[in-house]
Amino acid sequence: MYAIVAGGGKVGFYLARELIDQGHEVLIIENSGERAEFIANELGNVVLRGNADEASTLAEAGAERADVVIAVTGEDPRNLVLLQLAKRRFGARRTVARINDPRNEGLFRMLGIDATVNATQVMLSVLEQEIPQTSLVPLLKLRNTDVEVVEAVVDPRSPVTSSSLRDVDLPPESTIAVVIRDGAAFFPNGGTVLQPGDEVVALTRGIHEPTLRRLFFSEP
Repeated sequence: MYAIVAGGGKVGFYLARELIDQGHEVLIIENSGERAEFIANELGNVVLRGNADEASTLAEAGAERADVVIAVTGEDPRNLVLLQLAKRRFGARRTVARINDPRNEGLFRMLGIDATVNATQVMLSVLEQEIPQTSLVPLLKLRNTDVEVVEAVVDPRSPVTSSSLRDVDLPPESTIAVVIRDGAAFFPNGGTVLQPGDEVVALTRGIHEPTLRRLFFSEP
């Protein structure tokens, strides 16, 4: 795989190093001469000095043969511009963006960026997994949709406790896909009775998350 990493800061540097260690071909684009020199000293001849949001720089980097272009600069507008340029002008097969402001994620997806990494959401998910009894944990969002895979632990006080799934009033466009009980996962059916402490993996649309949260964690 040939990967172009736009931005040689800490995120770009360590990402590139891991990809190189895995045997991939990597080129970092970095506009700071001092930083580019540091990267070259640490990783070898894998850095190109220039502005990644300029067509001439992407052409020199060989963006037309890149399997993936990854934008990890600290500026969302720059990340968006360079990835659109890579995709539309050079036909990059896949584009991935680091999102610094969570409010921009929808814009990136709307404009065709293949995948986004929202550092704020990642950190929030980790924190929520540390307090699962009070949180609906987002596991992932299906690409180019508003469908989310979420996880919850059934609270003893929840209205769904000791109820059969057929009797649980789930919000529209939501389904419980997997139940994990005592470390064993199984696919539930209408007769499955939810028990306190069950881990439930559900699919839903983002707008229905608040309803699911109330269902699993509110007192009856």
